[in-house]
Amino acid sequence: MRNIFAKAALGAAFFVMASTIGHAAEPVLISYEATPSAGYDLPKLKDAGYAERAAFAEQALTAIVPKIAAAVGVDASKLASEVTPGGYLLKTNASLQSEADIDDATADKFAAGLGYVFRQYSVLVSRLDDPSGKTGFVTVEFPKDKLDAALAQSFFEKAASVDKGLGGGYTAFGDEQIFLNVTDSDGKPYSGLDNAAFLAGLQKAADSFEPQKLKVADSGTAAARFVDNDWDKQPAGDGYIARLGGAGSDVVKALDAVEADYAKLIDEAAAKYGWK
Repeated sequence: MRNIFAKAALGAAFFVMASTIGHAAEPVLISYEATPSAGYDLPKLKDAGYAERAAFAEQALTAIVPKIAAAVGVDASKLASEVTPGGYLLKTNASLQSEADIDDATADKFAAGLGYVFRQYSVLVSRLDDPSGKTGFVTVEFPKDKLDAALAQSFFEKAASVDKGLGGGYTAFGDEQIFLNVTDSDGKPYSGLDNAAFLAGLQKAADSFEPQKLKVADSGTAAARFVDNDWDKQPAGDGYIARLGGAGSDVVKALDAVEADYAKLIDEAAAKYGWK
């Protein structure tokens, strides 16, 4: 995920998460992508369709995510993860969501490991319905087993037609599509909407959406933070490395070995899908 704070000029960016995540004692959700945003020469990756990206994400989830978890001290058997649609600036891509019952420090370390190996600009760590949170969220519920990438994109476009501020981003988890009213460092929402207007706009979009009947299932405030590295300025991943014990640490050495496996997976996918 591209760091919306470092890349604010790209426009409003919203990240979303599952409504199964609740108060601070509840599991944390980590949101990220498996296809690299930096570090690999894949000029045609930008043209890859959802199916290709989702297939690659499934491979990465099976072959790479457990190794990253092990390297940072997270029990992979206790992770609940899935490949799910995620949207950014009116485009839907395959994303990964990993839910875990871990503390904040461990969650941040795991997120740093994911961002380091998968070469992401940022990874989102969050908990919904957190009374200490300041980021508004809205969960839109779809009929059971109906929500797929195409339907998620359709509602994404509908929401943006109600107010362009609702077109920043989303994620889907199970039968729900969730929007976060992410703020900048001054606490101002990128959407240009306060939380009440953000909710009202999504309620209007849900009420008028066709052909599926939708409802706003939940709303409130979330605690959300980004674990990030600006690969343009820190090509070695210094932002992540600092959270992983520093260059030369056992954790970073273990993750470098995992990245070698990831690079092989990238090479195979690039040859299969013509990403180079």
